[in-house]
Amino acid sequence: MSPASLAKIAEVVKTIGHPQRIEIIEVLRTFPSLTVHGIQEKMRTKIEQSLLSHHLIKMKDKGILISNKEGSSVYYSIRVSDILRLLECLENCSCHFT
Repeated sequence: MSPASLAKIAEVVKTIGHPQRIEIIEVLRTFPSLTVHGIQEKMRTKIEQSLLSHHLIKMKDKGILISNKEGSSVYYSIRVSDILRLLECLENCSCHFT
């Protein structure tokens, strides 16, 4: 792999490497387009709306999520479905994380 590819992969892993961000992605896997409030309602982990918004903006800035404004509401979606395959791979990995 080229140094540029390695850096890009590291940036994606670093960006999603937080339990709440992974849960946000999981929510958006099930409900493909939700507002901040909608995501907050679907999460099992309780999270303040300001922190949730921070996570969403960070993932949007790194190209993991996209947002669409409809009226006064902003809807978030997963930009690239490959991120779901990455999470599935990690979840089903034969390695045993301790």
